[in-house]
Parts: sequence; structure tokens; C-alpha cells
Amino acid sequence: MKYFLLIPLVVSQTYFSQSVSADLEKSVKEIMSAPNALSANLSFYVSDEKGNLVYEFNGSKGLSTASTQKIFTSISALETLGKDYQFRTTASYSGKISNGNLDGDFYITSNGDPTLGSWRYEAYKPENFKQKLIEAIKKSGIKKISGNLIVDDSYFDFQSTPGGWPWNDLGNYYGAGTFGVNWRENQFDINVNGNQIKSYSYQLENVNWINELKTGGSSDQSLIFTAPHSETAMINGMLPAGKVTTVSGATPNPPMHLAIEIKKTLEENGISVSGKVTSYYNEKLEGKSVSKAPNSNIILEYKSPTLDKIVYWFLRKSINLYGETLIKTMAKEKRNNPNFETGIAFLKDFWKSKGINPMMINFADGSGLSPQNYVSAKAQVQALLYAKKQNYFDVFYEGFPMQNGIKMKSGTIKDSKSFAGYHTSKSGKNYVFSVILNNYQGGSISNALFKILDNLK
Repeated sequence: MKYFLLIPLVVSQTYFSQSVSADLEKSVKEIMSAPNALSANLSFYVSDEKGNLVYEFNGSKGLSTASTQKIFTSISALETLGKDYQFRTTASYSGKISNGNLDGDFYITSNGDPTLGSWRYEAYKPENFKQKLIEAIKKSGIKKISGNLIVDDSYFDFQSTPGGWPWNDLGNYYGAGTFGVNWRENQFDINVNGNQIKSYSYQLENVNWINELKTGGSSDQSLIFTAPHSETAMINGMLPAGKVTTVSGATPNPPMHLAIEIKKTLEENGISVSGKVTSYYNEKLEGKSVSKAPNSNIILEYKSPTLDKIVYWFLRKSINLYGETLIKTMAKEKRNNPNFETGIAFLKDFWKSKGINPMMINFADGSGLSPQNYVSAKAQVQALLYAKKQNYFDVFYEGFPMQNGIKMKSGTIKDSKSFAGYHTSKSGKNYVFSVILNNYQGGSISNALFKILDNLK
């Protein structure tokens, strides 16, 4: 009896799936025949929660995916590093302490903690780290530092941004590089009234500004140009007249700005520094050498939030800094070579080992900012299906924002948009999907894709 009852149920489900597929096909044809899509490319793939194909359009075509690239980085980091992984920042010294005087150098170093001094975590804000540091210094008996204050940023290699990032992204907050020691998410804010700079969230030491801002329009159309370790910065573009706008940029040398800030904090607490304030790579740029932080005489160990919390913000607010730090961290932890090339190769090998065709995952970075990323919608769905079977899935899923009534990650670069995620329809059908649209010129690209995805509701 039960066998015969299953037959109409299977027929009903098959008919429903065919109906959804037909609706998706109709919506795709409408969008791809629009004038805005004359030279556009679309990769679209939908499956049910078991991986059965519902619909695809160029599902294996590799396109610039933008920030949905973060799906691959998040899953691989959660699996290879573990959701409880924590970054570590330490303070230590060389030499000896005698009568309150440190006759040696004072060091701060890290294994690339991207959350150090971040405002996103209640217990990890800049003031928290500085307070813990002062407490540790006083407990150690140090009242004066006769040597240098050195931020040892040597944990990663010198290259702080992937080679494929566009120049007009590098100086903006979303283009912040990743360093061996990061600080305040390597971001600063500028308050601008019309085209006049009024104040900074913190002063960039030894940076000369060129202001080419113009006033006009009703929204922020400005760009900041800074380069890693550069002492020249420019802001141009257009901002609305008659009101204060906050524009966020990428700090060119976060380790040095941390060093300068720490020296000021020490002096405010009556602890003087007689020597130089510098970093490992700053000395290298000057043709000098400086010792790395000692493994002994550690007076403070400061741990980051756990990786599950970092991944949450990585996905929810699409923080590119986190993605590139995770790429280098996996490269260091798994292949002992902390550079982008090694990390990206590791990422591709990881997904190849999970059964994804390597021809469909041509990665260029860990965040998706590079237009040189070419990934297919089918590969993204395969990654999402893989994550669904893992014990860290709840952590991963929680980071996805709700957009247009669907739990999905979005990605945006010039004239391109992507969405990938999970959705349960009103009928109870569970879908896993990815859609990537490149070179859609004019009009609302998000609304165009929402119209397609509405068929899954």
C-alpha cells in the first residue's frame, strides 16, 4: 500500500521541479535578451539539498565571482584550521630589566591576527589590547625602555595585497592589505565637508595628502589612493556639497601606526622609550636589519576571537582583509610558506580534493576582489553542498546575510554581481544555488538577479 502511495508523491515532486525549471528558464531568457545584457555572461546553477540538478544555464562557465569567492575560503579555513582556531599577538623583550629599566628592545609581534584592535568585537577593541599591554608591562616591572620599540611584522612575507587587485581599490577600506601585524582592520576614516578634509579617525604619521576632491552629486563618489608602505596618499572624485561625509581608506603601514600608537600609550602611562620606533619591514626597506621578536621573555599573550566568530563577520560584512589573512594563514600552517601564491594553490588543491573540477575554480585571491577570479556557479553550489554535510555548517550558515528574503552571500565588482546561498520555498523545497552575472551594463543588476531568484520562493 505504501509503495503505491509514493507514486503520486514522486510524480507531484517531479512536476513541481519541472515547473520551477521552466519558470527559471523563462526569467533567464528575459534578462539575457535585455539591452543591458547585450555583452553579458551568466552562470547559473540550482540544485536541491541532495545535489540533484533543478536548473542550470552555463553552469560550468567560469566568471568573475566577486565576494561569493569568500564561500570557498571560509569553508576551507573552518575545516583546515578549525572553528576554534585563534590568532596570537605577543609582547616580549630582549636584554635585561634592572631597577625598572629595560636595557634592551621591546617587541610586539603577531601571526597576522586580522581582528587586533577591531571595533567589531566588544572585548577586543583597541583600548582593550592597550590596557592589557600596559598591565603586563607594569607587572613585568618595566618603567623605562632604553632600547627600541619594534613591531615584528615578519610572520607573513612582504607582499600585503594580491597581485590581481585593481589600483583604484587598493587605497579604499575594502582594499586594505594583510600584514604580519594588523591594527584596527588596517582602516582609517576621513571626515570631509564638501571637498575639505576636516579630521581623521587617527592621524596617518609621515603621510602626505593630495586632495583633488570636487563637490557635486548626492552620494559618495570618491576614491582614496594609498599603497602599502607609501608616504603619499591621494583622495579624488566627488562628494556632496554642504554636508560632512565619512570616507574610509586603507592604512598604508599598519605595523608602524600600531608602534606609534603604542609609544604614545606608554608615555601617557609614564613609561618612556629612548630608542627608535620601527618595524621589521621598515628596517628592511631602509637596508637595515633588526632582530625578530624573541621566543623568551614573553610578558603578554593576546588571543583573537575564535575563527567561527571571524568567519561570521567575514561573510556578513564581506571583509576582504579577513579573506587574504586566512589565505596566508593556511599557506603558513599547512605548507610553511606564508605568501599568496602558496595559499591560493592550497585553496585550489583543497577543493580539487573534494571533487570539484579544477577547471571551474581559477582562484586569484581569498576574498573575490580581484577580477582575475574565474569560478563557475556549479562549483559554488558544490562547495555549498559540501559545507552542508560538515559539523561546522551552522557556523558557516549563520554568516550569510538575508537579502531579498533569501539567505545568501552577495558579490559586487564593476558591472558584475553574484549571489549564492540556500533557500526553502513556501512549498518546503530546499534549494542550493549560485548565480553570477558579468558585464551587465546599466540598470539595476541586483534587481535583475532578484527577478530570477524569486522563482525559488
